[in-house]
Amino acid sequence: MKSINELLEKSIEKKGAVIAVAVAQDGHVLEAVNEAYQLGIADFKLVGDKREMEHIAKSLEIDLTPFEIFDIPEAIEATYKAVELVSNNRASALMKGLVDTSIVMKAALDKQIGLRTDKKLSHIAVFEVPMYHKLVYVTDSAINIAPDLNTKKEIIQNAVDAVRKTGIHQPKVALLAAKEKVDEKMPVTLEYEKLVEMSNNGEIENSIIAGPLPLDVAVSKDAAETKKVENPVCGDADILFCPNIESGNILYKSLAFLADAKNGGIVLGAKAPIIMTSRADSSESKLIAIALGTIFN
Repeated sequence: MKSINELLEKSIEKKGAVIAVAVAQDGHVLEAVNEAYQLGIADFKLVGDKREMEHIAKSLEIDLTPFEIFDIPEAIEATYKAVELVSNNRASALMKGLVDTSIVMKAALDKQIGLRTDKKLSHIAVFEVPMYHKLVYVTDSAINIAPDLNTKKEIIQNAVDAVRKTGIHQPKVALLAAKEKVDEKMPVTLEYEKLVEMSNNGEIENSIIAGPLPLDVAVSKDAAETKKVENPVCGDADILFCPNIESGNILYKSLAFLADAKNGGIVLGAKAPIIMTSRADSSESKLIAIALGTIFN
């Protein structure tokens, strides 16, 4: 896929998606929900303060009548209700509204009604970057702070399994570092050497993995040729894997705020996708995240 428009078209092709929105009384959230509904991407169940939702919707000229609304003004209670709707298969994905991420994650991981699986949770975001020839995905910029080797493996597999649902049979994964050679002074490069070996042994499935790779080599064939780095990932990466939350978060926000890249992100590894947008995200970013939530289900 080369554009966000293609991604949106892919999400429209999937039928029957229903998304439960936790604490839905937010302008950008309701705008994204309305647009996604009008495009035929998904239906929605809105949980939160009904009176406030109606007030916001009226100011934005949004019709809420197509949506089932659960009037629960208290944020924690509303979040748990949204999770329960997904857990009971009344919705196929969970979306964060005007509520702290910590509250959403606590509810999603609740032992009674939560969305736990035996997989690690991880974040993935898609970007349409003006200077790149296709959509590119970044993981993990929001969930795992300092992942060990096994967690890195699981984050990569989560991302690969998700991106394959867009139609890419073997996503190309670039393991990002500061240089393209294994160096004992840079411990992450030693981990990358092991991850590439795991991939070659089939422990990480359905992907082509290379690393360590600096960002320029991962996304630029010219840079790869100049540095004499040869592998199928160079200049053509589908997934950019970041070694820790700092590097992932910096890359995410650099692309979003400096490169003006269209973007949206979700959390993988639960029973259903968790559309975990920032309260500062635009309605467009929230719409893209909704599209990911339908495709990655």
